[in-house]
Order: sequence, then structure tokens, then C-alpha cells
Amino acid sequence: MEKDCCNCSHEPTDAEMIQSLNHIIEGFEGVEGALIPVLQSAQNLFGYLPEVVLKHISLTMRIPYSEVTGVVSFYSFFSTIPRGKNIVRVCLGTACYVRGGKDILKGLRDQLEINVGGTTDDREFSLEVGRCFGACGLAPVLMINDDVHQRVKPAKIRDILNSYRTVLEEVR
Repeated sequence: MEKDCCNCSHEPTDAEMIQSLNHIIEGFEGVEGALIPVLQSAQNLFGYLPEVVLKHISLTMRIPYSEVTGVVSFYSFFSTIPRGKNIVRVCLGTACYVRGGKDILKGLRDQLEINVGGTTDDREFSLEVGRCFGACGLAPVLMINDDVHQRVKPAKIRDILNSYRTVLEEVR
């Protein structure tokens, strides 16, 4: 008896992910304003919104492709390029900027070897900038996914990033 793929390490195929997307779209059939939640679900499923997925959503939901891409380009949450497993956000609001946020950003760019908006080749990290994370007294602040790192020093960036890197187990 085969195990359900949701409990194993099987990577779903594109066809399986499109099938999952179809189930999501069916769940929103007839719901007003369903495009944004469908796009959010699709991005969670695929990790980003490739053109083929946007066209599929457009056709399946009978929404003009221009409207779908308009929504995607309007909201910064959506990404049409692959994003890393870990989203690194540097605060460059006034307090963080004054207390060294620009140095943190430079250190991250150097360590990750990408610019703002980029993703590392191994898709471990994507680098973004934020304007205020509501932790001005703890500046400079760095967020990785939902974790807030406070009073970050450039010398600690490598250690912080290493704690998020996927560790490949050695095959023995």
C-alpha cells in the first residue's frame, strides 16, 4: 500500500500542483473577490507565481490575464520570480537606518552575494528591505521569515544566516 505523498519526502510534480490549484480554485467558485486568495494559495503552493500559473488561473477563473497580472504587480506580497525558503528583510526605517541598518544591508548583500529583490542560487534566501518593523528601540532590526533579530551587528550576520541554512545530512 502506498503512502499519501503529504507524509513523505516526495516532491510533487507540476501536474500534481496544478491539480491542487484546481481544487483551490473550485473552492472559490462563485465567490466574489476570490482572485487574491487564489493567488495567495498558488504562491504558497508553487513558492512564487510563474507565468504558466497566472495563465492557468486566468483561464480557469475566466478573468482577463491583464487583470490577474495587474493584481500581482500591484501587491508587493506577490512574486513572479522564485523566492528563497528564507525571506530576509532589513529595516531601513529612520531609527534602523541611523543605527546601522545600511551596514546590515551591505553585510547581507556581501554574505548572500545578491542584491535587494534577489534570491540566492540555492534558493535558500531572498533579500528584501522594509521601512519599519515596529521595533525602533531595538534598532537595527533584521527579520528572517517571522523571526526578529534585534540590535544586529555586521559581525553577527554570518552566524544569523547559518542558523537558517538547510543542513544536508551526510549519507553514511
